[in-house]
Amino acid sequence: MVLCEKWKDADPVAAAARLVTKTGVAVLPSLDVTRSLGVGREEWTRFARHWRDLAPDPYAAELGVRRLRRYGRYSFRDGVLRPLPKLAFVQPEDSNPLYIGKDREFASLTDAFTADPLLHKVITLLARVAAALDGDVADWNVKVHPFRIRCCGDQDGHPTPEGLHRDGVTLVSSLLIGRRNAIGGESTVCDLEGRRLLATTLAEPGTLMLGDDRRTLHRVSPIRPIDASGPAQRDVLVITFASAWP
Repeated sequence: MVLCEKWKDADPVAAAARLVTKTGVAVLPSLDVTRSLGVGREEWTRFARHWRDLAPDPYAAELGVRRLRRYGRYSFRDGVLRPLPKLAFVQPEDSNPLYIGKDREFASLTDAFTADPLLHKVITLLARVAAALDGDVADWNVKVHPFRIRCCGDQDGHPTPEGLHRDGVTLVSSLLIGRRNAIGGESTVCDLEGRRLLATTLAEPGTLMLGDDRRTLHRVSPIRPIDASGPAQRDVLVITFASAWP
C-alpha cells in the first residue's frame, strides 16, 4: 500500500502536510517536489554530484554495512536557515536502541554542499511541513544526512541496518537523489504498535517521503544489484526537524 493522495490543492506541499498531520506519513511525487522547489534537471544534476564526495560511515562498518555519509546541523528560525558548529551526533534516548549512549562523529558537509541553493530550498519546503506538525516551535533543530549505500555481487546493501526504528525527532524526511543497478530498497512506515501504514519503493529521483517521527517507525529493505557484474547504489538525503536541542 502506498499512502498518498491525488492532490486537489494547487499547493502539493500544503496537501502533503495535511496528510502527514492526519495519518503520520505521506509521499510527495518527484514532479510535485520539483515544481514546488522551482528547479529543473540542471539543478538536480548539480546537487546529485555532492554524493560523489561522501565519507565512510565507521559505525555502519561495525555492522558490516558499506555506507557513505556526511552530517550537518542548522537552526531554522523566522524563515532563516543558520548553519551551526559541528557537534557529535547524539541519538535521542527514546529512539534508535542500536545507538543509544553513543555520541557518533561523522564527516561534516562540504562547503559546496552547504552552499548549494537547492539544499536551502529543500529545507525551507520541509519547514512548512514541520510547522504543520507543531506550530509552537520557534527555532527548529535541523539535521542533514546525505547517504549512499553501495553493494556488489550477491552482497546486500542495508540502508537501515538498525531495522524498524524512530529518530527521536518531530519530522523525518527522505528525498531520493538517485538509484543505479538496484532492486529492493522498499520503505516501510508503521505506527508505534507495528501496524503498517505505508510500503513503497522510492524509485524516481526527487520523490520525497515525509513522516511524523513522534508516532511512526520506519525502515528500508536491503538493495542488491540487478546486474551482478556491477555495483548497486542508492543515494538519499535524510533531513530531520526537532524541537529539542542537545
